[in-house]
Amino acid sequence: MTDTTVLEIALMTMLVALKLTAPILVPALVIGFVISLLQSMTQIQEFTLAFVPKLVGIALSLLFFGKWMLATMVTFTGDLFDMVPSLLG
Repeated sequence: MTDTTVLEIALMTMLVALKLTAPILVPALVIGFVISLLQSMTQIQEFTLAFVPKLVGIALSLLFFGKWMLATMVTFTGDLFDMVPSLLG
């Protein structure tokens, strides 16, 4: 196994991690920004006001994108297992 192969696998891993976390992080970021803006305009500083909408948004995101995320992870894992013989020999 060469250093190029290791870098290629690391790059693939980081790209898959980015693909899998984006559907969760983007809605949480947008919801957090909107709630923060609302809190700053109304001077309401309640922790649950920010937490509960994020939790609901993340749950909906997982419900909507969960199948795609699982398929992406299974495909990536299969590709890694397919690479094992070429890495050993």
